[in-house]
Amino acid sequence: MPALAGRVALVTGAASGIGRAAALAFAREGARVVVSDVAAEGGDETVRLIKAAGGEAGFVRADISREADVTAMVDETVGRFGRLDCAFNNAGIPGEQARTADYGADTWARVLAVNLTGVWLCMKAEIPRMLAQGGGAIVNTASVAGLQGFARHAAYTVSKHGVVGLTRTAALEYAREGLRINAVCPGYIRTGMTGPFLASQPGLEERVSQIEPIGRIGTPEEVAEAVVWLCSDAASFVTGHIMPVDGGLTAR
Repeated sequence: MPALAGRVALVTGAASGIGRAAALAFAREGARVVVSDVAAEGGDETVRLIKAAGGEAGFVRADISREADVTAMVDETVGRFGRLDCAFNNAGIPGEQARTADYGADTWARVLAVNLTGVWLCMKAEIPRMLAQGGGAIVNTASVAGLQGFARHAAYTVSKHGVVGLTRTAALEYAREGLRINAVCPGYIRTGMTGPFLASQPGLEERVSQIEPIGRIGTPEEVAEAVVWLCSDAASFVTGHIMPVDGGLTAR
């Protein structure tokens, strides 16, 4: 039997990359999936891919930095499928590359609004629904930048450190009420977000591949498998875990 048969999963940032891969993996494992993103075209394509593979899914457009959007997203998920068992709070933006004193204030505010406040708003809406039904599993997307410093990426690094702290705090608060809350910390993954960075300098992709102890850049599907496992009963004793999916990058 599929690991998540009969369950309902919500995935934010699911129009592409890690979010799309996770939505497809949830569906493969038997979950009904709500796909959410600000990019409607990409979200609709994710839904199409799930349905083409025999799964059940629907799209809800939401900007997770807006509480009204998040509340409507969760309400629509429960209204459509009757419950919410798994939530992958994945939506995020990279911000700009600049030294700390040169970083733009508007960009700083937007990165934190999406990457950190957005995750908190999602959990704020998801947790009461899960408590009311007796339990659930939440996975947040942090980053290796949530575990160490990354020069010229101040806002992104701060936001992801915040996600790590938020995940651990919430995991402790709800551990005895049937909720498991974990985070994944991707390393260098081949997505639309990292593509422009890797292409920004000749030979950069090769150099980044060599930074990874495993010797290559990861795939969205590899992160998705970790997310699905954390949401499954196979991880029933796992909560408050900050899981690097990084080819060994943070093991140095």
